[in-house]
Amino acid sequence: MSLVFPRPNSNAIGKKDKRLMAEVNASPLKHFVTAKKKINGIFEQLGAYIKESSAFLEETYKNEELDPVTTEEQVAEVRGYLSKVAGIGEVLARRHMKVTFFGRTSNGKSSVINAMLWDKVLPSGIGHTTNCFLRVEGTDGNEAFLLTEGSEEKKSVKTVNQLAHALHQDEDLNAGSLVCVMWPKAKCALLRDDLVLVDSPGIDVTTELDSWIDKFCLDADVFVLVANSESTLMQTEKSFFHKVNERLSTPNIFILNNRWDASASEPEYMEEVRRQHMERCTSFLVDELRVVDRAQASDRIFFVSAKEVLQARVQKAQGMPEAGGALAEGFQARMFEFQNFERRFEECISQSAVKTKFEQHTVRAKQISEALRLIMDSVHVAAQEQRIHCLETKEEREDRLEFIDKQLDLLTQDCKSKIKKITDEVEKQVSNAMAEEIRRLFVLVDEFHMDFHPSSVVLKVYKNELHRHIEEGLGRNMSERCTTAITNALQTTQTEMIDGLKPLLPVQVREQVDRLAPRQCFSLCYDLNCDKLCGDFQEDIGFHFSLGWTMLVNRFLGPKNTRRALMGYNDQVPRALTITPVSSSMPPFPQGSVTQEELMVSMVTGLASLTSRTSMGIIVVGGVIWKAVGWRLIALSVGLYGLLYVYERLTWTTKAKERAFKRQFVDYASEKLQLIVSYTGSNCSHQVQQELASTFAQLCQQVDVTRQNLEEEIQDMNNKIEQLDALQSKAKLLRNKAGWLDSELNMFTQQYLQQGR
Repeated sequence: MSLVFPRPNSNAIGKKDKRLMAEVNASPLKHFVTAKKKINGIFEQLGAYIKESSAFLEETYKNEELDPVTTEEQVAEVRGYLSKVAGIGEVLARRHMKVTFFGRTSNGKSSVINAMLWDKVLPSGIGHTTNCFLRVEGTDGNEAFLLTEGSEEKKSVKTVNQLAHALHQDEDLNAGSLVCVMWPKAKCALLRDDLVLVDSPGIDVTTELDSWIDKFCLDADVFVLVANSESTLMQTEKSFFHKVNERLSTPNIFILNNRWDASASEPEYMEEVRRQHMERCTSFLVDELRVVDRAQASDRIFFVSAKEVLQARVQKAQGMPEAGGALAEGFQARMFEFQNFERRFEECISQSAVKTKFEQHTVRAKQISEALRLIMDSVHVAAQEQRIHCLETKEEREDRLEFIDKQLDLLTQDCKSKIKKITDEVEKQVSNAMAEEIRRLFVLVDEFHMDFHPSSVVLKVYKNELHRHIEEGLGRNMSERCTTAITNALQTTQTEMIDGLKPLLPVQVREQVDRLAPRQCFSLCYDLNCDKLCGDFQEDIGFHFSLGWTMLVNRFLGPKNTRRALMGYNDQVPRALTITPVSSSMPPFPQGSVTQEELMVSMVTGLASLTSRTSMGIIVVGGVIWKAVGWRLIALSVGLYGLLYVYERLTWTTKAKERAFKRQFVDYASEKLQLIVSYTGSNCSHQVQQELASTFAQLCQQVDVTRQNLEEEIQDMNNKIEQLDALQSKAKLLRNKAGWLDSELNMFTQQYLQQGR
């Protein structure tokens, strides 16, 4: 069904378009101009929007910090829309309204066009027959020119005669050729509104109607059949429009019965002839072509005299009366009819051109905006889902970090108490074991075998080897006593540390932690340093008679009384180096004690003093003893005393000296080792403490790495959340822009495309 468009309804127009629609009401052709301006503006905004969306999607797609929220297909799809919209924009910029005039030769097609243009633009009249298609459109310049098909040369024409001459001189032109007549818009108001008028050769002079339709009719908005009112519609004219109707869906066709001024000579037949023409034309449009219904047909059939209208308008343009000159009777009615045709034509072509030129592109723009809105909505949803995931991950990491901090504090306190407990136990165990080994030191010394000689060189070597033997033996015995228990306790504590801290570590790190401990290679180092400890030992392996004066004094006075006696002699006798006591039962003298020679001197001095004071008493006592026992007993005693001295002197061999050396060394070393029992226990406990502290430090280092990783992940989540917030805002903004563009297109559709439906 063909389109019949009423006047635009101003109530449906928005406030922002009131000014534009005022222009439309003034001239129906302005409707197309404003629609074209509007749709071009929308497509410019759509192009800018697609460009912005394409840049946004490409940037989002290339963002490696975020999980994909868009796809490569979406990026390519939007990039493709950019080129499509740019192409459509170029097409829209060139769009115009097109009306094509057809009819038999000399029916006045060119005269109708000239009358509509208010000027003699195309050659017409006697001797002028249009021999090709002439396309008349406006140019912004002040000079008219021709453009022939296949050439960009501008042929200047100033008058109609020059135009006619140029057309007839061009031998390359035929009925199917196209010549563009570029006429200044300043000279013709109709051409200012993107209207193109196409004149054609007579349809009765060629059989190439199909090629004409394909070449010149498919983009036409209105067809005007210029018929001769002095004759009826010819089959040639009907056949052509039947072909047009087959190729186009319900084309807009106007029928102008030209030369109606001839009816003025027979006024009595005018109404009858008009009725007959109206019935035939109506039947052709309604029954044959079916492009309008019978009620609309009256708005498509007009009876005019193009020649009269052109003459009147030229005179008016020249300042002369419009009705002046030789005009037939009834001119005003025919002028009104022509003006009514122009009005209906302008309304029809403006509405039809808007629909045919812009409807398809409007639908395509709506499809693109809707596709972009869906893409932006999917990006927004994907970003929102990823943001929720990041928030959940961040919360989980923060909870994990808080849990690790609290558990680490508790485990640190627990591990400190365990380390203190085991170090105290190690110190006690090592101290007890060392005390026991000191009590058994004589066994270890007796196990030492090496050639002994009292010379200083041999004694030095002997001492060094003895020191090494003592240190190795004590270390070995201490290890046998302590190492197994301490190592087990150490490994148990390390295992408890690992089991306590392992839940704080990621699964992939726990296997690495298992290799840290327990360490099978750990062993205590006792480090007794016997060389330094017993370095100042001075042996006394000289011969001492057991019944000698010195030995008797030491034996009978005892060590304490001897020391008391020596304390009074300290001021008189200078101190010498400390010596090792001879008897194993006698503890070593402290620093500042006197030698045995000094003791003898003191005793002899005391006895001499006593003898000088009581010499007479001694003589009396000696005499009494002599009388009591006799000289024989005294001689026997002296003999036995001498034999004992000789015996002890003969048995004082190297072996005896070695035994005396070992006995003195055991006494001296025992006292020295007793001094470092506490130190050795503390040293071993410190080694255990260091081992456990090292294990705990390594575990804490792994926990610190885990904490650092969690903090970095939390920071990454914060960065991602910030980026996703910005991405969501941008996607939402672009989605809303797509909705706004869709509303603009809907408004354009309602305002320009749906009127008259």
